[in-house]
Amino acid sequence: MNRQLYNLHAEICKTLSNPKRLEMLNILRGKQMSVGDIAKKMSISKANVSQHLSLMKKAGILVSRRHGVNIYYRISNPKVIKACDLMREVLVEHHSQRDKILKSLT
Repeated sequence: MNRQLYNLHAEICKTLSNPKRLEMLNILRGKQMSVGDIAKKMSISKANVSQHLSLMKKAGILVSRRHGVNIYYRISNPKVIKACDLMREVLVEHHSQRDKILKSLT
């Protein structure tokens, strides 16, 4: 059971290991948007956005709904954003601490 959970956790982390996907999550924070709107906001192609969104949907990070010809995506669980925010805080603290150490050596 634990190994299966570790495998699922690793798959989610792999899915989130792409900077464009992290940016998309930030764009979708608290709202739903169409593929076209996300593509405009990021200045990348709809096809590229669709591929990334599809991977995140497959991993359970996003959910979608179709309305006419448009597909709208939103984050499946607000805890996804909390987890990303927490990791960002850890990274900022780590880099701040590293910078202090480097400055003290010079």
